Amino acid sequence: MNESGAVLAFALTALVIEITPGPNMTYLAALSLSSGMRTGFAAVAGIALGLSVYGLIATFGLTEIIHDSSLLYGLLRWCGVLFLLWLAWESWTSGEAASSEELDERPWPAFRRGLITNLLNPKAAVFYIAVLPEFIRPDGGSVMRQTLVLSIIYVAIATAIHATIVALAGSLQSTIVTANNRPAIRRGFAIALVGIAVWFALTTGRSGAD
Repeated sequence: MNESGAVLAFALTALVIEITPGPNMTYLAALSLSSGMRTGFAAVAGIALGLSVYGLIATFGLTEIIHDSSLLYGLLRWCGVLFLLWLAWESWTSGEAASSEELDERPWPAFRRGLITNLLNPKAAVFYIAVLPEFIRPDGGSVMRQTLVLSIIYVAIATAIHATIVALAGSLQSTIVTANNRPAIRRGFAIALVGIAVWFALTTGRSGAD
C-alpha cells in the first residue's frame, strides 16, 4: 500500500470509529441540548486538545508506558469515571440554582471539562497504540513524522464529527429548552453523565491478560 492509500485507509478507519456512538458523542449532544451550541463548541475544542496531547505523546512513543502499566492505566480510568460522576453531581445540584445566562454562557468550564475527560481516558492512548501503528509504513520514512501526520488527521476527523453533533443538538436547544424546563433538562444531563460514567468504566476495562 502506498502512502496516500495508507492515509486514506486510516482516515476511513478513524471516521468509522468516531461515528460509532460513544461517551464523547453522548456527552456533547447532552451538553449542547442543555447549555447551547456555544458551550458545546467549547467542549469540542477541549476534547480536540486532549486528543492532540495524546497524539504528541504517541509521536514520541510514550503512550506505550500507559498501555503497559496496569497501575497507570487503571488510575486514568477510575479518575475519569470519578470526574464524570462529579460533573453529574454538579449538574444535578445546580439544576434549580442556575440562571438562564449561567446555563448558556459557560464556554471555559466546558472546554476544561472536555480536555480533562479526554486526558483521563486511557482508551485515547490505546487508540494510538493499537490502531494507528497498523498504518505506519516501514518504507514511509520517519515513524515519528508518520505518527504525527496520522494523529493530525485523526484529531481533524474527530473534531469535525464532534462539531457536527454540537451543531445538530444545539440547533434544537432553543426550541426544546424553556425557562420552565431548564432544571429538568439539567437533571437529565446529570443522569446522562452518570450513564456515560458507567459506560466509560465498562468499555475501558481490560482483562488481567492485557
